[in-house]
Parts: sequence; structure tokens; C-alpha cells
Amino acid sequence: MSASLKAKGSAHLNKLCLSIGSRRVGSPANCAAADYFRGTVEGFGFATSTPNFDCLDWCQGGSSLTVDDKIQFNTRVSPYSLRCYAEGPIVVVENIDELEAVDAKGRLLLVRGELGEEQLMPKNFPFYNPEEHKRIIGLLEAKDPLAVIAATSRNPELAGSISPFPLIEDGDFDIPSVYIGEEEGVRLARHAGRVGSLKVHALRSPAVGCNVVATRGDCTQNRVVIFAHIDTKDDTPGALDNASGIVILLLLAELLSNYSGSPGVELVALNGEDYYSNPGQQKYLEMNKDGFDEILLGINLDGVGYLRGKTAYSLYELPSVISAIVDETFGSQTGLKEGEKWYQGDHGLFLNRGVPALAFTSEKVEELVGSIIHTPKDEPSVVEVDKLVEVATGLRKLIEDLRKLI
Repeated sequence: MSASLKAKGSAHLNKLCLSIGSRRVGSPANCAAADYFRGTVEGFGFATSTPNFDCLDWCQGGSSLTVDDKIQFNTRVSPYSLRCYAEGPIVVVENIDELEAVDAKGRLLLVRGELGEEQLMPKNFPFYNPEEHKRIIGLLEAKDPLAVIAATSRNPELAGSISPFPLIEDGDFDIPSVYIGEEEGVRLARHAGRVGSLKVHALRSPAVGCNVVATRGDCTQNRVVIFAHIDTKDDTPGALDNASGIVILLLLAELLSNYSGSPGVELVALNGEDYYSNPGQQKYLEMNKDGFDEILLGINLDGVGYLRGKTAYSLYELPSVISAIVDETFGSQTGLKEGEKWYQGDHGLFLNRGVPALAFTSEKVEELVGSIIHTPKDEPSVVEVDKLVEVATGLRKLIEDLRKLI
């Protein structure tokens, strides 16, 4: 069985990452991935629904920046930026006091130094939004520059391994934006007061995305809910982030093809973890606002299967009887270990509503975030499919053991 599951897991992984590819929310590829997940789990007898949400698709064709029509700078388009052709004097700010004092209207605003150290949370992000970020975004909008040019370096906690990283990644922010490396920022700052010309080729398009919710067994009283997000950042195959989690759900669906009874099983391909406003997560909360007390256990899969290190699982507010079952199921497997708790994933939806939760990722997650996640390097070759099979078979055993509690 494991050899067969490994072959199927590899086929699913290649389908998602190579045949379908980058799965940014709202894109045709994202819709194709959702259709593939839905069709596959329906083939194993799961009932499905695909609750829709409005979103933006976005594409870009690059950008260019010149000073005095001759000095060129290497710029990248900030995700979800508006297009522009802007020409005006360059002004520079390095901290919030300078941002408060600057006259940026009709100018190109270079943001660097302290203001470029940390990626700003999108203005309408629902789950985490520091007051300092809100203040900076508010000031940028109030100053009304022609465009924002952000000089950045690395910010793995919020931006993954992209370097430089986009300071702004927000479809609700309506000032055109590009980003450059720190050294380019130093070079550009030397030309403060001179006239810059910025071109941004980009397009926002209204689109529709969806979650895929697959259920089996009796979900009316107690259910086990397992999340994996199906979307990716733009221009990455998203093997570990998070096709591997989706593959585990698909393998588990096959393993549960004859499952019935209680607890019910709900497999959810969430759509929007790597999108600026988490629309799939918000849709799930909206549809389950009165249903979280029916969840016996919530499980999140994200970043599982890295070829280096073990799979790490972490427990959150589990009753002792469930904790014992988890330890018995996964503690004895050589490829898994209990790891440190982390809170930047979709299992936060469970935690914020008092639902016991379990999260799976890779032991070397810091290495992933620092060098692979959100880049073209996140391809099937960095995934060990045996680890996905191991988690899927362990989850089936966990669900079967939980039946004894009902």
C-alpha cells in the first residue's frame, strides 16, 4: 500500500506544482487546482462544496526607474500594485518622523532605513495588524506620493525567503509601488531632489476564488477538521507551501474512502493563506461562525515533507485523552517528532475559537522560510513523498482511534 500511495502522492504533487503551477488566488491555475482537489476527493466518496468569495487576480509585466532620463535602477513590482507612468522629484524618508514631515505630493517617495526593515501588513488584513503598520500605511496614503519606492533586504518572518522583499503587498493600497535592494536604495537616495521616471506595468482584475470543503461520515455532532491551503505566492510552484499539505489530504481521502460514522471528517482546501486578505479563511469563519463547538479536533498541514529533517507536530490545548492518542500515533513514528509551537498558520482559526488543535510542518522550517518558501526553489525536488504518506497514514489511524471517544 505505501508504495502505491507514494506513487500517487508523487503524481498529485507533480500535477499541482508542474502541470498546474503557481496557484495565486483568483488565477486560472488556482481554479484548476481547486477543481482537481474537488474531483479527486469526490472520487473517494466525499461530499464537496465550493463556497466562493470575491478577490483580485493580478499580473505584471515589470517596471523601470530612471533618474534624469539616463541613470537606471533595478526595480521589482510590488504584488498587487496599480500600474503607473509617473515622473517627479525624488524625496527620501528613513523613519516615521521624516515620513510625518515630508511633502510627498507629486513626488516619488523612496522609503528606506527603519521604514524598510519589516514588511507592512495589508491595511485590511483581519488577523494581525500592528498599530505601527497601520500608522505607516495611513501616512503614506495621506502624503499621496506619485508612487512608493521601497528599499528592503530580508524579512523571513513575514515575507519568506524573498530578498529584497516587497514592503507593500496589498490590493487595497492604491498608490503604485515597487521595491529595490538596500544597495540600490543607497544609490537612489544620492539623487534626492532630482527627477525620476517610474513605469509600472501591472493589472488588477476582479476574480472569484473558492475553498473546497470535503466531508465524510456524520459531521452533525463531532468532526475532525483538517486544513491545508491550496494557494501560492506568484511565480512559485509551491511544493512545500503548500502542495504537500494538499497531497496529504488527497492521500487521506483515499485511505478513508470506506469511512462512515462519527466523528465526521472534514478536509478543507483553504484558499488565501498567501493572499493579502486571507479571503478563504474569512469565508470559512463566516460559514462556521456557530459551528466551531462541533469540532473535536482541528489539524493544519503546512510545509510538510522537506527532504531534510523530520516532520514536526505541535499540540495546542488538547484534552489529555486526545493528547495521549496523538502521542501514541505519531510519537512512535521514526520520521516524526514533537516540535515547537508556532502560530503563523491556519490553525490559528481553531485556536482563536477555543478548539483543540494539532499542526504539522517540517523540523527545518526556519531553513525553509529562510531559503525556499515563496521562491521558484519550492519545487517537487525538495519534497520527500514518503513523509507525506507517513502523515496521511498516521492521520487515518488518529481518526480511527478518536472514534473510541465518541
